Amino acid sequence: MEETPQAQQSKSVQDRTDPVRHQLLKLFWMLGPAFIRWAEAHMEKDGFTPKRMYLMGLLYEYGPMMMSSLKDRLGVTATNVTALVDALEKEGLVHRKPHPTDRRATIIELSPIAEELLTSSCNPFKDRVSELFTIFSEKEQKEFLSFLLRMRKALIEKKILEERSRSFDTEKEHPDC
Repeated sequence: MEETPQAQQSKSVQDRTDPVRHQLLKLFWMLGPAFIRWAEAHMEKDGFTPKRMYLMGLLYEYGPMMMSSLKDRLGVTATNVTALVDALEKEGLVHRKPHPTDRRATIIELSPIAEELLTSSCNPFKDRVSELFTIFSEKEQKEFLSFLLRMRKALIEKKILEERSRSFDTEKEHPDC
């Protein structure tokens, strides 16, 4: 159903009267999924599916994890995470090991092969995906980064985001992938 010119004008006026933070909210909702699709399209050039890359990325970022934690973070079923881990294990990219205190739990960790694969393909991948940011000048990129780092800090303080991250350590001069 097409909007009438009055409805379009009313919508346009509403957008201008929304507080800036509401406009930012709308843009994050729109841009977040679009940016993920952009990045995922570039993952496949390295022969990875997004879910496999996310699983390996979680292990790279946070270290060995229980299967149930991987399932929750990936938002998939136990059957799906098991299939992902089985396939990665078959290729020698992850290893299963028993949990030290819970006989029912299994810990999944990256293999040295996966670590090497992730670090060797990391910079070419980052170059392809970050090309999108070249629409901004170097100064604008630094400013944008400082704003997003402040947002990251706020999300950490609100317990929405984990502070611990291997590849995004603001204390390091040259973070890993």
